[in-house]
Amino acid sequence: MSENPGAEGGVTRDDVLSALLSTIRLSGSLQFCFMPTGDWQTDAAPSLAGLSAKATGTMPFHIVVAGSCWLKAEGEETDLEAGDVLVFPFGTGHQLGVGKNGTLVLPTRDLPQKPWREIPVLRYGEAAQSVRLLCGYLQWDGLSFAPLRQALPKMIHVRTRAANNGDWLRATIRQMVEEVDRPRAGGISMLPRLTEIIFIEILRHQIMMAKPHAIGLLAALADPALSRCLSLIHDDPRRDWSLERLAAASGSSRSALTERFQTMLATSPIRYLRDWRLYQASVALATTSQPIAAIAYDAGYATEAAFNRAFSRTFATPPAAWRAARS
Repeated sequence: MSENPGAEGGVTRDDVLSALLSTIRLSGSLQFCFMPTGDWQTDAAPSLAGLSAKATGTMPFHIVVAGSCWLKAEGEETDLEAGDVLVFPFGTGHQLGVGKNGTLVLPTRDLPQKPWREIPVLRYGEAAQSVRLLCGYLQWDGLSFAPLRQALPKMIHVRTRAANNGDWLRATIRQMVEEVDRPRAGGISMLPRLTEIIFIEILRHQIMMAKPHAIGLLAALADPALSRCLSLIHDDPRRDWSLERLAAASGSSRSALTERFQTMLATSPIRYLRDWRLYQASVALATTSQPIAAIAYDAGYATEAAFNRAFSRTFATPPAAWRAARS
């Protein structure tokens, strides 16, 4: 019996996850240090106005560097301690605070106007420091890939003190704090890169540690035939795959493979392949200067016009407008 529950025939869960996560690039991020004292609470629905021209689709994150506080989200309260990392993939409203009925603090409102030469440090109250957080917002287009979006919860909470890879995460967080406390040349550009590293590792942790469900990406990765098929698609998405080729390479019949995809991912193998190619095209549009015609060809479209139509149906905007909005 394989030691890796997602392994069979040389394919592991990590094979597919590596391909998925290797495409992750944040299209933007913002970081600031938040140091309140006494009893306090944040607004449950902070305004993002002025933080970014692309405020829609932003994901708030918080890293508890020192002290402890509570989190309230969707009617539930959670105690947070140093080393905890939180990301809200869908921008779910939430509050942080200490005590009851504490002073309302509005860090997003109190941030200085950009551009910043150094990472802002917001202090509230005159008591000795009790809580310190690194906060901010991430912008990531990966949620436009439906199977990955559907695999994520409204809140990701990692306690690095308990996580198997907690030492590595804590070391990265310490480096972020060092960049805030001792600003150096280039430090303002280092924090987004460190934030991206932490975000990728948190996504990997979330997908790998969550319990598989009856449907969805986790269930598909645990299914031998689907895992083989997904690995083929992600390893070589430009190949001229057909349902027959995918089924044969996956050790399954066409009907069985189609049924498994429909049951677990609510899509077909060929549509999954198309959606993955279009997602990769969206990344290329945002991160490269390749001509749209070349990106269309790589995505498997014979003409730029056909690519434009397919891309617009999936992303609700034409390729040129998508690129312009992310430049």
